[in-house]
Amino acid sequence: MTAAPAAAARRPAQGALLLLATISLLWGLNWPVMKLALSDIPVLPFRALCLLASGPMMLALAYARGGIGVNRRERLPLLLAAFFNVTLWHLFTGYGVSAMQDGRASIIAYTMPGWAALLSRLVLGEPLTPPRLAGLALGIAGIGALLLPDLDHIIAAPLGALSMILAALAWAAGTVVMKRFQWSGSTAALTGWQICLGGAPIVLAALVIGPFPGLARADARTLAAMFYIVVCGMLIGQWGWFAVLDRLPVTVASISTLAIPVIGVLSSAALLGEPIGASEVLSLVLVLAALALVMRPGPARR
Repeated sequence: MTAAPAAAARRPAQGALLLLATISLLWGLNWPVMKLALSDIPVLPFRALCLLASGPMMLALAYARGGIGVNRRERLPLLLAAFFNVTLWHLFTGYGVSAMQDGRASIIAYTMPGWAALLSRLVLGEPLTPPRLAGLALGIAGIGALLLPDLDHIIAAPLGALSMILAALAWAAGTVVMKRFQWSGSTAALTGWQICLGGAPIVLAALVIGPFPGLARADARTLAAMFYIVVCGMLIGQWGWFAVLDRLPVTVASISTLAIPVIGVLSSAALLGEPIGASEVLSLVLVLAALALVMRPGPARR
């Protein structure tokens, strides 16, 4: 392989890594921003309002950029992906956050890379190389360092912890489904349809369970938080995640998400005044070591 084609081959991966870094920052900031918003609106109605806004907006953007059509053979896989990535993820995390005393325990959901690595090996045949296994072990250890101070709260709310584990499994399964099939539609169209299809049960549940507080009850801070979550967390974040999966192996992309809870804890300290201790520093070091192992360039190919 000559130098020019080799450089061209590296550019998509470099772009994917830059996109991953952007997603990690946006989704990490999403946690303290959501905590601010949930002080005024309950979890289920808030999620429903965000889904109602983001799904049609993404489809409108996709339509303006070329269309929102979905190949007939892709409709069932798309529905399955929406069920895992949106419906189960939002339901399980919504219940888990409300059932656990400490919202930080939602970090359990970021055990997803472990499940994704296992599923991608079984379903996709992706290799678990020594650097990936070492990176996964370091990253999970970093998540454990964040969870250790809240171990008593987790034990006190086992159903909440179980709900978060199920959320992680759902995210991993949705990730593998997206990687398993070849998609002819644009990333924006696939993202918009998933949010709309997967969000429909969430919206219905919010309407049935009630109450469904309207935006008239929200103050400026809550509206700003909702705007951030819809635009940055859901539109840019979801689109970026599915775009990354099109370019990188599931294991590599999943392990990269381990930076998100660390960013969330650090941004919570900056925005909400939450304390940072030895466990947060240890977690940051472990996750950075995991990313360094997984993201290092492989040997040059001739």
